[in-house]
Amino acid sequence: MPVLSGLYGPYGRGAAAVLTTALVALLLALLPAPAAAADEGPGWTVRPAGGGSAGRDARPYVYLEGVPDSVLQDRISVTNPARAPLTVRLRGDGRAGPWLRFAEETVTVPARTRADVPFALALPGNATPGDLAGEIVATAGGGAERRVPVRVRVGGPTLAALTVEDVEVSGGTVRYALVNRGNTPLRPRLAVRADGVFGVLLDRPERPLPLELAPGRRVELTEPWPDAPALDSVTVRLRVAAEGGARGEGVASAAYVPVAPVAGGGLLVLGALAVLGALAVLGTGAHRRRRTRGEPQASTLPPASAIPAPAVVAEDGRSPRHPGPLARTGAES
Repeated sequence: MPVLSGLYGPYGRGAAAVLTTALVALLLALLPAPAAAADEGPGWTVRPAGGGSAGRDARPYVYLEGVPDSVLQDRISVTNPARAPLTVRLRGDGRAGPWLRFAEETVTVPARTRADVPFALALPGNATPGDLAGEIVATAGGGAERRVPVRVRVGGPTLAALTVEDVEVSGGTVRYALVNRGNTPLRPRLAVRADGVFGVLLDRPERPLPLELAPGRRVELTEPWPDAPALDSVTVRLRVAAEGGARGEGVASAAYVPVAPVAGGGLLVLGALAVLGALAVLGTGAHRRRRTRGEPQASTLPPASAIPAPAVVAEDGRSPRHPGPLARTGAES
């Protein structure tokens, strides 16, 4: 460095510093990138097999179709882009979950590797024809989960059936239950009508309900009726319909009576009964007093046989004798 200083003067030292910095930057650029940088990128993934490891043209879900008492097969891909091995546990979930079986329920995927795992779905013999859904769930050691949707169509004739049950009218609310009696999912539509003594009180046209009713599912719902009558006898009719020709109807009746008049009428009835009771008690007491002041009752008089006959005594004190026949007037013979 003293030689450079001597050769270039005071500007030589600045030029040497710039040159040194440039050489260091060039050497750093030529060095390989750190290993950690190579691992940066997306985490581990699980998806239906096919479409490449990068996910291009990958299937959005697993689709299986078959008839009851058959076994359907497919594969999923577990991709591990990290430098360390990855261990995941596989299981089924949802309605189709209990029918899923995996070639290995615990899979260890080496670093920077993709593993294709075969699985099977066994449809039971009593499987109901129609569509159902499930999921394949992969769980890593740290608790992170990845899910793959599974759609299954069971072959056979489909039946769309819908019923309306347990209709009840209470105040300003109509309660009811919908039941899917078929083997295909339904999106029901509801119409409501209420008739009173003097005409139609409520007429709501058919509208879709915000739900999908799976086969065999029952759901309890309510329909608000804020302007229900205060005094009337009503009949509420609920009609539902869904795709596939499914239709159902439920009917309930209710009587609307104001609370205040009913309470007042009840008080009047109770008051009338109390007055009648008091009058009955007073009448019984008066009758008893009249009987006490009058003649004794026949049951209290002694019998005639118990009354002694009157004694007959002569004026001279001698015992009476049996009177003979009457003499003629004036003397005794």
